[in-house]
Amino acid sequence: MDVVNTVAGFSATLEAARARGATVGLVPTMGALHAGHRSLLVRAAAECDHVGVTIFVNPLQFGDPDDIDHYPRTLPDDLELCRAAGAATVLAPPVAEMYPDWPGPVPTTVSVRGVSDRWEGASRPGHFDGVATVVAKLFAIAGRCRAYFGEKDYQQLAVVRRMAADLSMPVEVVGCPTVRADDGLALSSRNARLSPAERAAAPVLSQALAAGRRAVAAGEDRPDAVAAAMAAVVATEPSVALDYAVAVDAGDLGVPASLADADAVRLLIAAQVGPVRLIDNCDAPRPAPSLAGPLETAQRTAQRSAQRAAQRAAQVATTAPDGHNADVHNARTAD
Repeated sequence: MDVVNTVAGFSATLEAARARGATVGLVPTMGALHAGHRSLLVRAAAECDHVGVTIFVNPLQFGDPDDIDHYPRTLPDDLELCRAAGAATVLAPPVAEMYPDWPGPVPTTVSVRGVSDRWEGASRPGHFDGVATVVAKLFAIAGRCRAYFGEKDYQQLAVVRRMAADLSMPVEVVGCPTVRADDGLALSSRNARLSPAERAAAPVLSQALAAGRRAVAAGEDRPDAVAAAMAAVVATEPSVALDYAVAVDAGDLGVPASLADADAVRLLIAAQVGPVRLIDNCDAPRPAPSLAGPLETAQRTAQRSAQRAAQRAAQVATTAPDGHNADVHNARTAD
């Protein structure tokens, strides 16, 4: 496995791999790698001939200086995990290599409107501009490839997919399932900052998602009712401060009038646990239509048709010779 610190070196290595006929996989990370990152690397290695990994703590996506100062940095351990998982090349650049004007303003940035406006975008202004900018740079550096992202950061995945599609980037964005601890907590590099008590409280996020998922599976189509079910679970843990818990259309991340109007439903949640902001999400399949439904509908239609026919026959039978109805009141069956 080769480790490079320059954009030119990483780009040249991946271009040489493609020239040999190899397919290239890219796994962008900010380091502090864990089993969730390992799953991305393993999948990339299984599907691509040459896997490139980037390890770069991107300052553009941090609004709070304290947050970036405390972000864990474990490069030696990260490199060992990359090597064991099948990475071929790792780019670990200094900030100046990625942003030559830093700490001055970055002249060119990328903004993905719409899908980035809500939820994390509203709570962390500028965050997704920073994400989109660095990912656009990494895609340009890597060239044609498949890029692997975890679904744990679902809104980020949606932003990256929209950006790649809108800018016609030669990159296939691949979403990979969230990896969880045994108690349900989504793996995150930030979990290392939790105290034992905070770590014990943190699984309430996944428990809240499970409650929302059960509500949707039971047929609840009101987004606010599903959100309330999730919030009620979080409220049982006083040390966790909920930011949002929502049921959205998985496509545009907007809240539909009814979940029945969404092609697919996604549940999103974010909360503050001690000094750490945690996010999580899951899909929420709606109940499958009853197989008996169409048959029952056909039966009811046939019954109503028969009843109307019987009523018409009865009216004909009781019509007086002069063409007027006799003084007979026929009971009408409601449709």
